[in-house]
Amino acid sequence: MTETADRPLRVALVDDQPLVRTGFAMVIDSQDDMEVVLQATDGAEAVRELSARSVDVVLMDVRMPRMDGIEATSTLLERLPVERAPKIIVLTTFDLDEYVVAAIRAGASGFLLKDAQPEDLLGAIRTVHRGDAVIAPSATRRLLERVVSTPEPAEQDTSVLAELTEREREVLTLMGRGRSNREIGAQLFVAEATVKTHVGRVLAKLGARDRVQAVIIAFETGLVTPGEQ
Repeated sequence: MTETADRPLRVALVDDQPLVRTGFAMVIDSQDDMEVVLQATDGAEAVRELSARSVDVVLMDVRMPRMDGIEATSTLLERLPVERAPKIIVLTTFDLDEYVVAAIRAGASGFLLKDAQPEDLLGAIRTVHRGDAVIAPSATRRLLERVVSTPEPAEQDTSVLAELTEREREVLTLMGRGRSNREIGAQLFVAEATVKTHVGRVLAKLGARDRVQAVIIAFETGLVTPGEQ
């Protein structure tokens, strides 16, 4: 097993379409290092079940009856203590769906298209479990440029950036421009491992769950602006 030495990753599927859940379950259960331990048909059922049972990663559909994936994500992460909160991947049919950013704001660790290749699905689950985002850097920038509104300079609250060092600001800026850790290291002439350390400190100081939320903060504070390369 590659992710945990003593047990497989516990995955929950939340989708109102039985065929979608069945397909994802077949792919996930084919792996030695992960297993589907819970399935729910809507957000309300997911919140109820996941409040009583621990899982590692949740695949959460956006559009569902009773309670959608955005509300379910927000409710779960507000209700559960940090040590019990699962990583949540939002499932969407559309590449640039405004609901996705709302879900990320609610605490999701990224998004995945429902027609993703099996290897991408499995890779996304492992990625968020490690604490990273499932959105590729270029997709993160494209998504944010489409749906994140940047306030006027007078309205921007940059106080959240106050604790960052100059180097950490540089790293956050490059994250917001869609650079990978390797690209950031090359541009700043430091090792990739050093970049990972800086990224971890940036997330901690910003109170961000993952890279995606940190990038949103970079846009909201004006550190990075839409279209900036």
